[in-house]
Amino acid sequence: MGQEILPFLLDVPEAELADLRRRLRQTRWPAAEPVSDWSQGVPLGYLRELCGYWADGYDWRAAEARLNALPLYQTEIDGIRIVFAHVRSPRPDALPLILTHGWPGSVVEFGKVIGPLTNPAAHGGSAADAFHVVCPCLPGYGFSGQPDRAGWGVERIARAWAELMARLGYPRYGAAGSDWGTSVSTLLGQQDRSHVAGIHLVPPLAGPGPAAWAELTAAEREALESLEYAAEWESGYSREHATRPQTVGYGLVDSPAFLAAWIVEKFWSWTDHPGPLEDVLSRDDLLDNLMLYWLPGTGASAARLYWESIRQVNEWIASTGVDPVDVPTGCSVFPRELQRPSRRWAERRFTDIRYWGEPERGGHFAAFEQPQLFAAELRSFFRLVRPPRES
Repeated sequence: MGQEILPFLLDVPEAELADLRRRLRQTRWPAAEPVSDWSQGVPLGYLRELCGYWADGYDWRAAEARLNALPLYQTEIDGIRIVFAHVRSPRPDALPLILTHGWPGSVVEFGKVIGPLTNPAAHGGSAADAFHVVCPCLPGYGFSGQPDRAGWGVERIARAWAELMARLGYPRYGAAGSDWGTSVSTLLGQQDRSHVAGIHLVPPLAGPGPAAWAELTAAEREALESLEYAAEWESGYSREHATRPQTVGYGLVDSPAFLAAWIVEKFWSWTDHPGPLEDVLSRDDLLDNLMLYWLPGTGASAARLYWESIRQVNEWIASTGVDPVDVPTGCSVFPRELQRPSRRWAERRFTDIRYWGEPERGGHFAAFEQPQLFAAELRSFFRLVRPPRES
């Protein structure tokens, strides 16, 4: 393949889908939880129903067609195949934008916003806010290649993204993302400063720093209490990924029921849904995303990014090192996000914040949960850093 950019077509053999259905139907289930909520994990009844639908009601071919229609491409960077969506706007002077997902997400997260971002006029927006969207699968995720050697952390991914945008012929572009995409976009702004117009982060990773502890606001105190709760009750998956990704990978690659429980638990915990999870994400949404882990067998390879980079990310969240970022920055902090830094915390690290948004709804998967609000946040920031258009 080399440096060529070639089409990538999803065409999963029917035998693989039949094998998935067989595994789901033959799942060996544990006893039901002795509690009436999700406090011990995904309830048995919920997961059995979801897996039953996955086996006998879900239509992968519809999702496959949507992904192929984006369309998808592939290229090799630093020895790894990178599969990505590249959707050009009908407006030639649109701003190129690279969108990066995280775990347990995928390019599916951005499926609801690609249309509004590339063709805003067709979705009630202004044509002047248009983007050419590039949405890659992280190495080890989706249908990108799985690294067979250590070293593919967020810094190396950012270098690969800079190379990808150069190959696509984009000398000036924006970067945005959530979860791992926040760190990759931040590093991309630092590494490729001469080409990056600005970065949009959901959310920025920053902590209070020692001087701010004595004068915390109520919102800041609540944000820290939320992180303390998450460290005790929500971070077991992260410790396993960061220390023994290969061990957990055997179950994630072999058992679709285990994969569903491991990932759907986080969608339930990290989304903004006062009622059932399906109020914001349908069963098809959840399964479309799961399929990008199941079909390519990326349970272990996706988890390895924690082994590579989570310690560095935790330092940024704790602000043990300032690590200044001077690229123009937009920040959106959704109310059910895991990290909810205040603007003054973020300004310690990000020295050129041009936009700060706190939408009224949404959680960790904002583009998936609240696509209109997510698109509006991106437009609001990048409107401030777009190059002037010729009259």
